[in-house]
Amino acid sequence: MKKKAVFLLLLAGAVLLSLPFYRSFSGIVLFIAWVPLLFVEDHFTQHKDRYRSGRVFLLFWLTFLVWNLMTIYWIWNATIPGAIAAYIINSFLMAVVIWLVHVVHRNLGDRMGHFAFLVMWTAYEHYYLNIQINFPWLLLGNGFAKDIFLVQWYEFTGVLGGTFWVLFINLLIFIILKHYVQTWSLRGKYFELGLLILLLAVPITWSLIRYNTIRDKGQAVEVVVVQPNIDPYTDKFSGLSNDEQLSIILHLADSLVTPHTDYVVAPETALNDGIVENDLSRSRSIRRIRAFVRRHPRVKFVTGATTWRFYPPGPQPTPTARKRSNGTWEDIFNSALQIDTTATIQIYHKSKLVVGAEMMPHPKLLRPLLGDYLIDLGGSLSGYGTQKERTPLVSPDSTLRVGVAVCYESIFGEYVTGYVREGANLLFIITNDGWWGDTPGYFQHRTYASLRAVETRRSLARSANTGISCFIDQKGKATQLTQWWTPNVIRGTIHANDQMTFYTRHGDYIGRVSDFFAIILILYVIAYRLMNRKKVRGS
Repeated sequence: MKKKAVFLLLLAGAVLLSLPFYRSFSGIVLFIAWVPLLFVEDHFTQHKDRYRSGRVFLLFWLTFLVWNLMTIYWIWNATIPGAIAAYIINSFLMAVVIWLVHVVHRNLGDRMGHFAFLVMWTAYEHYYLNIQINFPWLLLGNGFAKDIFLVQWYEFTGVLGGTFWVLFINLLIFIILKHYVQTWSLRGKYFELGLLILLLAVPITWSLIRYNTIRDKGQAVEVVVVQPNIDPYTDKFSGLSNDEQLSIILHLADSLVTPHTDYVVAPETALNDGIVENDLSRSRSIRRIRAFVRRHPRVKFVTGATTWRFYPPGPQPTPTARKRSNGTWEDIFNSALQIDTTATIQIYHKSKLVVGAEMMPHPKLLRPLLGDYLIDLGGSLSGYGTQKERTPLVSPDSTLRVGVAVCYESIFGEYVTGYVREGANLLFIITNDGWWGDTPGYFQHRTYASLRAVETRRSLARSANTGISCFIDQKGKATQLTQWWTPNVIRGTIHANDQMTFYTRHGDYIGRVSDFFAIILILYVIAYRLMNRKKVRGS
């Protein structure tokens, strides 16, 4: 294979991997996206006597860098250092995975190499979902977020099931095409051809039937969703006062609230007037919302807020607490509040935090090394506070329990199931999405919400400061989608479902199984190499 052909195949793979993350292309493109890349990796394996494995790493790092630049370039609008870090780290980790696959392939042969491709990439995605430095935006299974009618079976597997599906289909197509190119015949590959047809036909057919027959279950709940459209760069934290911002939200909500409205939902950090959790009644914003709720006593008002908690002098109370000049400690949280007719204000703290903007990964290691030079995306180097459990916000009569995923949290499937396992029968997503400008970023983020609805079979209300606010039913279909950069308010009925899906109960089991086999393969290769070295020395 000539160098030009290698680079063309790599470029084709990068482009094909990128297309499903745009509005105009289906996730079906992913079924062939890996095929050119598999031909390149196979070429280097077949000629391993001429090429070192390091060349595969470098070529695929460049390939995945192109993929990342094409799909998540919009991070640049919010933070240039953060964008550069995301592009480099994402593509580096992806290249490491393919390098490991290649090492297995060149040492243990085709069958083990192909098996390594399936389990190592799936294990990588699972690993990337759970480490501190993460940005798992480009999971292969996310590529079907616009094609939810094809992946209703995510209620059993989650997104990683979609990833494994994509990898397996690409592998089968590659094996069949490679054989055909070499022999100009399909003879000898009828099993692979039949398995390919089966893997396409059965999940898609079942999904289409499920999509067209499923009906929302549970109590009907009327929800009003507010999209205030406050510019996060010019108005949110400086241009408009907190009172002015809240007036926009309350005016929009008042225009659609009825005597039957159960919830009003406002976006992430809608309240930002120094709310202290030790004494919530001091907040003017909370007092104004309480007055709104008194006029609409059925309403539970769920809103994002920046909150503080103070601790007395003494030992550091939490890993994220910062010491104040008077010797006391404080924590800052990106929170969701529920304000209703009861005296208690329920609080949930966002706990899947954005690296750099909201948390410092591995602080014991990085803070002494980097200090003030650590990338800071507008948050705190010490990090926002978190909480261990995904506690739902409970209605006064205890019949409704809402899991509120704050922005970034909504892209983590297993994480969101934590709300449901704690009893949530509804899901809300509150987010900003204005940081990225009019790019595919806010669109991609909205579509991922549909995957969470399918995985958990929970109805969902999504409130974005700007971007796309909407309602999503239990099969993942979005309705009443608002327009970008437009103030709006919508009212709809969703349903509180108490049944749990297989995926909700068992989480990313496909990832855990893949982790096990990936580790076994790595250990097997290490042992194989050591044994070969001993044989060479012995001879």
